[in-house]
Amino acid sequence: KEILSIISPQSGGTFIDCTFGQGGYSKAILNYPNTKILALDRDSESSKFAGELKNKNKNRFIFHNLRFGDLDKVELKNEKIRAIIFDLGFSYSQIKDYKRGLSFKSEGPLDMRMGLNDFSALEVVNNLDQKDLELIFKFFGEERDSKKIVKNIIRERKIKIIDTQKLVKIINFSKKKNNKKTHNSTKVFQALRIFVNKEISELISGLINAFYLIPVGGVIAVVTFHSIEDKIVKYFFKNYSEVKNSSRYVPFRENNDRCFNLKNRKPIIPNVEELKLNPPSRSAKLRYAVKINNECNFEEFIKKFQNLIDIENLQFDK
Repeated sequence: KEILSIISPQSGGTFIDCTFGQGGYSKAILNYPNTKILALDRDSESSKFAGELKNKNKNRFIFHNLRFGDLDKVELKNEKIRAIIFDLGFSYSQIKDYKRGLSFKSEGPLDMRMGLNDFSALEVVNNLDQKDLELIFKFFGEERDSKKIVKNIIRERKIKIIDTQKLVKIINFSKKKNNKKTHNSTKVFQALRIFVNKEISELISGLINAFYLIPVGGVIAVVTFHSIEDKIVKYFFKNYSEVKNSSRYVPFRENNDRCFNLKNRKPIIPNVEELKLNPPSRSAKLRYAVKINNECNFEEFIKKFQNLIDIENLQFDK
């Protein structure tokens, strides 16, 4: 409801759904006449749901099996984009597909690939060196016990390849104390998923490409589910919506450096009703901004998160 109120599909136009999944946003937008959807998803499984939607909306729906970091590869035929939407959470069906290894309940090999990947979590856990694994768990999972966990991983993988349940046992043993609010493995699994899918680089590229693709007056809306994602999106919108003076001795004046109009400085969070209907939405934060300038230099944005990008680019022998 919040997304629809922000992007106003009742006025018609073309919208880009960067994280199609099972088509929740796309279906809701297509309920309004005179709307069109360009949808992306890196997960090939989404093609099944996309096919169904295309059959019902012949000339109003186009699907691309692409990562949203490659948004610039989408061909637009005189389309005036009204809004670009990112929902960074993974779907219920992806969690329940235990072959992916996204869930702590998964049996068998660690995978965590969301589609169009170079390697799996199994390869990372069983091959990456100790120092690099610690960096991944510390910065992508914000895991305090990263050193203990990695030390035990290194020891155990010499004996036997570590699969999903073996990793869960290692984490439980390393942490010892169980946090009742969150599963012991939450942070490590998050870190591995981010690294395997290069989620930081994808998000940064996706946001920048979205800016250049959308016309002035268009909306970019992003739903995040953990603090690292939210920190990136918050900086992107906030930093490029502020008027900056070169010196405190120079009187304040309006300039053309702003790229966005940021109407809500605080994120929109789920209301009580939504939390009852959909408990996993408890960590969701929605931020959005309106483009007001065609020129913008994002070097500062990239530099701000360069350390995370460097960690994502760590190399290892598979």
